[in-house]
Parts: sequence; C-alpha cells; structure tokens
Amino acid sequence: MKIRIKDNSIRLRLTQTEVSELGEKGMITSFTEFVDRPFMYSIEATGETELSASFIENRIVVTMPKTMIDELVTTDRVGFDGQSGMVKLLVEKDFVCIDNSVEDQSDNYPNPNLKC
Repeated sequence: MKIRIKDNSIRLRLTQTEVSELGEKGMITSFTEFVDRPFMYSIEATGETELSASFIENRIVVTMPKTMIDELVTTDRVGFDGQSGMVKLLVEKDFVCIDNSVEDQSDNYPNPNLKC
C-alpha cells in the first residue's frame, strides 16, 4: 500500500492483492521502519457510512465502510474519497504507471490509459 500525504490530504493506493486482502480480512497495514519506532498506516473495515481517519500512537488508521470495500473488490470502481475533519481522504486502486517507473508494478491494476 502506498501512502501520499500532502498538507491536509492522505491518499492510499492499493495493489490487487491488497484490495483482495482488505475484502477478505477487513484490514490491511503497511509500515516504514524508523530507527526508534515504525510509522504504520492501516485501512480497517467499519459499519459506518463514510471514510474517516485518526492518528493513534504513530499510526494512521483510515476506516472504510464495508460496503465501499465490497464495491472496490467486486467492481471496476477505482476508489472512494471523503473527509475526516480537515483531512481529505482518497483510497484507490494502484494502476501501472505509464512512464518508465523502476518500482515493482507486477501486482498493480492494468492502466486503462494503455491501449494495446
């Protein structure tokens, strides 16, 4: 799962495996290991109707309605957006980059802008 944070916005991009895992387990977590402690970020299923986020003990937790997760898993829907207080949220599928990116993209979704 990739995270992009800019000012008051958080964008999470999920690979095919991560979307599947979120649908099956109701939660996914990633982390970055700093010297003194990890920075973690998670998406967790909720029965609520809106995306929300909190920051608890070095961990960003985005809660996502189960209905949104189900739609992300079973349809071509690209993602969902919302707002939690002042923070804008975006959770979306991660597509293969059009440019020549060096990162591993083997589990990303096919980019609809690439026509063969």
